Amino acid sequence: MSFWDRISRLDRRWIYLLVWLTVITPLFLPATFPISVTPEARQLYDAVQALPDSCVVLLTFDTYPNALAETEPMARAALHHLFRKHIRVVTLTTIPLGGPSIAERVTRELAATYRKTYGVDFVNLGYKPNYVSVLKGLGTSIESIYPTDNSGTPLAQLPLMQNVKSYSDMKFIFVVTDNGIIDYWISIVNAQFKIPVGAGVTAVMAPKQYAYVGSGQMTGLLGGMKGAAEYEELVDKHALATRGMGIQSLIHILLIVLIGIGNLAYFMGRRKRGAA
Repeated sequence: MSFWDRISRLDRRWIYLLVWLTVITPLFLPATFPISVTPEARQLYDAVQALPDSCVVLLTFDTYPNALAETEPMARAALHHLFRKHIRVVTLTTIPLGGPSIAERVTRELAATYRKTYGVDFVNLGYKPNYVSVLKGLGTSIESIYPTDNSGTPLAQLPLMQNVKSYSDMKFIFVVTDNGIIDYWISIVNAQFKIPVGAGVTAVMAPKQYAYVGSGQMTGLLGGMKGAAEYEELVDKHALATRGMGIQSLIHILLIVLIGIGNLAYFMGRRKRGAA
């Protein structure tokens, strides 16, 4: 049996092993590739960068746990940027399943890194049902919708919230989401209250959102893990998304090589049979 015949009949389990090794190895020996930043990601970064220090930004965790591979790196990169500029952060979620705990975990981890104090530098409002009413009500009175924070502390007892009563006291909204709630942040909050909205969304959602960016209704956009890696590049905090893109790139290279070898083995085998 010739070499090319053996390649054609290679047990697929060897291919599975190669894929597994390609995924596992970068976790121990990080593989990094150049990250090109899209204009939409740059626009979002520039909008946040232009905000005055110590202003207030609303960061939403409108994401379910099954999308965290794409959305959590976006939220982390955003918090790096916001806390580094000493911007005060209010978080909330329209997702009951996991949303409040995800916001609590991520914000407290990053706050500890930047030595931020809860109630002074950041507040987690948590979840309230009926998101349309919530989004509209926050434009009039945050306290009427969220009388307490996620832990049950009255907003009146939190120094940050004593001066943040509605959208008018915020400079920007950074929406991180894996679902259609982004349409309501644009159609209700941006349209009615004129506050700038930027977003990080899953890759499958991204194509639709470019229309909002093009119309000026959305100020910048991150799409999927690639978008998260772009923001990590911009804030110079290479982490989960950059590592994930490295693994993804290696897998793509492996697949291209395997497809090339497979086609070469097929044609060489056919050539040999034709010669015979």
